[in-house]
Amino acid sequence: MDDDENGGVESGDEIESTSPRDGNAVIQEILKVIGSVAQLGDYRRSHRKECMALVRRIKTFLPFLEEIRDLETPITDEGIECLKNLKTTIVMAKKLLRTCNEGSKIYLAVESEAVMVGFRAVQDKLFNALESVPYEELGISDEVREQIDLMRAQLKRAQRRTDTQDMELAMDLMVVLSDDDELNSDCAIIKRIAGKLDLHDVESVTNEMIAVRNLVREKSGGGGALAPSQETVQKIVDILNNIRKIVGLEATSDFDCHGGGGPTTKSLAKSPSLVIPHDFLCPITLEIMTDPVLIASGQTYERESIQKWFDADHKTCPKTRQTLEQLSMAPNCALKSLIIEWCEKNNFKLPKKESYPAIGELSTCRGIEEVATLVDELSSSNLDVQRKAVKEIRMLSKESPENRVSIAKNGAVRPLVNLLPYPDSKIQEHAVTALLNLSIDEMNKRSITEAGAIPAIIDVLRTGSREAKENSAAALFSLSMLDDNKVTIGLSDGIPPLVDLLQHGTLRGKKDALTALFNLCLSSCNKERAVDAGIVNPLMQLLKDRNLNMIDETLSIFLLLASHPEGRTAIGQLSFIEMLVEFIADGTPKNKECATSVLLELGSGNPHYMLVALQFGAYDHLVDIRKSGTERGKRKANALLQLMRKSEQL
Repeated sequence: MDDDENGGVESGDEIESTSPRDGNAVIQEILKVIGSVAQLGDYRRSHRKECMALVRRIKTFLPFLEEIRDLETPITDEGIECLKNLKTTIVMAKKLLRTCNEGSKIYLAVESEAVMVGFRAVQDKLFNALESVPYEELGISDEVREQIDLMRAQLKRAQRRTDTQDMELAMDLMVVLSDDDELNSDCAIIKRIAGKLDLHDVESVTNEMIAVRNLVREKSGGGGALAPSQETVQKIVDILNNIRKIVGLEATSDFDCHGGGGPTTKSLAKSPSLVIPHDFLCPITLEIMTDPVLIASGQTYERESIQKWFDADHKTCPKTRQTLEQLSMAPNCALKSLIIEWCEKNNFKLPKKESYPAIGELSTCRGIEEVATLVDELSSSNLDVQRKAVKEIRMLSKESPENRVSIAKNGAVRPLVNLLPYPDSKIQEHAVTALLNLSIDEMNKRSITEAGAIPAIIDVLRTGSREAKENSAAALFSLSMLDDNKVTIGLSDGIPPLVDLLQHGTLRGKKDALTALFNLCLSSCNKERAVDAGIVNPLMQLLKDRNLNMIDETLSIFLLLASHPEGRTAIGQLSFIEMLVEFIADGTPKNKECATSVLLELGSGNPHYMLVALQFGAYDHLVDIRKSGTERGKRKANALLQLMRKSEQL
């Protein structure tokens, strides 16, 4: 993220670099920092608005500093101390801006609250620094002082401003970070996250890999205020590896997440000053090449990496995006000789390459022919043969992405859909679970939909065994990642059986139904359907049973319902408002944030809800959240308090 181990501040920016008595020297240092901030360029989408606002405020200091610099009289000790405080704050702001400029996009999304805490801290420090400016002593003109006063007013308003959370991204991250192996690697969810984070091609994913490696290095070096925990780093690596697969790259373990990493990382750790020449690194994996090859575009790659790229049906150069007339490879002997010579000279041991199956190659010992045989046996007239074949395909489809592609290419989707109405409960259960596993691949989602699976899966959800119902709910969630399918599932009466599972299912069934219903309610037309299906009562039961640990997810659905007129009417009962106030009073910090968000959404549409919440004693608890809640919770509580004051005046 930053170029050095001291928070990314250049030597000229260090707080105690000179400690000059001459105020002009301090001013020059501040101007240098502001100049470097202006050169940072674009910022990550997740925090772009906050970054641009902060940069604008920092640039506002330019005329202020220039007036002080042009003073004919020496700057007083009080003035110099004020400038030093200002410099400290602007350097702090620069570090935060650099994180949002070159840092990991995934980290910024996963740890959004921590980053927003950083912005709030910078805003508070800027406000405090401006409070102590001796304007008269420094000879500040009225025009510049008006600009500074305007900035102070903006900073004060920023403390009360609410934010708009990307609920879809938040729930997607919640799913991929969960322990449910059948959902956390869903191709469509990963692709949607990648799209929202602008990780859509090899170049952007490669840059993200560099940022994550810097993040890992920062973690191992002690890091700073925004340094992530070990658990967070591992989650970020897992998400990045799934995104790498989306763009046709293989997963990698070379992040040094556990202090060891691969051979490359270990070797460099022994010699921190040793830097591998950039030309020796494969553009796909960013690892030193052991078998470099040239392709038709003139670019060099590690043979194994580019072969996997081609095996995934890519016909372009990963680096240049140029369409290739041929996919041949030629050894780059000259470069390989240079790499070997460099390794010998620097006592650097080349890593040993692991062997990975190519796309379409099964991860088990079974061959393509046997998969084709299993697919044929799905249509056998012998029930035992069918039962054995569908079970085998279920197991194979769970093992790897390569298996899912191969099974679908061998025509398994339609026979599996045809098995869903079977009266044999085991065949039905295996078939719907196999379709769930296959649906993790985005192309398979479309094939499954085109085969008419959605109505059949909904029938299994209504009448199947316990496990079949749970896996049907999970399959509907997976298929609903395609926006058209959200509408199709709603029109096919898929919401009522999901609500029934939410109310009467096992813990796993409730969770599968909840995630599916959340995804479906992202479509406005399904919110009214969910209300009509009676979703409110089972959601209320989930809120009452805190031992289920589903409070935040449940409140997230309530937030979606509260944005719809039918939903507001259904949930705006006294008992629900009282329950929200209870979570605001004694829930976890995240519970308090979610409950406050729901109450704010309700109150924005009807001031009556605010008066009811006041009667239940919400005011003092919201004041507490505004002081010590999560960053988002503070802003929501502040907005809610303002809304309550207005409601009291009506």
